[in-house]
Amino acid sequence: MFKYVLYFLLAWFLFNLIFRFIIPVVRASSQMKRQFRQMQENMQQQMNQQQGKNPFQQQQPEPKPKAKSDGDYIDFEEIK
Repeated sequence: MFKYVLYFLLAWFLFNLIFRFIIPVVRASSQMKRQFRQMQENMQQQMNQQQGKNPFQQQQPEPKPKAKSDGDYIDFEEIK
């Protein structure tokens, strides 16, 4: 009889340990990993967007075609 009571208590403690401690910890850790991964993906997307629209990034100015002026030429003279 005493043996069955010990088995019952052991089974009850194991049940409580598994369902009240181990399973919630595993669920919480997997949820934290998922949220951390999602936050990293969001940060990566924001960085990619900022790199595409970076206002500090200097763009190469387009070369302007020089207009030919065959007519008016003013000679520069230095004034002393």
